[in-house]
Amino acid sequence: TGTATLDFGASPGSNEAESAVAVPAITAGAKCEAWIMADDTSADHTASDHRYVGLWLALTCGTPSAGVGFTIYGRASEKLTGTFTVRYVWAE
Repeated sequence: TGTATLDFGASPGSNEAESAVAVPAITAGAKCEAWIMADDTSADHTASDHRYVGLWLALTCGTPSAGVGFTIYGRASEKLTGTFTVRYVWAE
């Protein structure tokens, strides 16, 4: 498990962001998941922002690369700005 940061950039922002997660022990067959915790914060957003960003933001994880890691993708229906903290877990 761990945390990553999605950065949608400065205003006017973007609908998409991604974060590469380094996990040297991961295998190509691993399963990965990402989510937003309601009380997390980031340099740009409060816990309240994190609670409700899920109304506009969907998260997916890319296929793991053995010995390297995976990528977390965020896609929003509206342009977002700044960084959001996301959490992840992976398992074999």
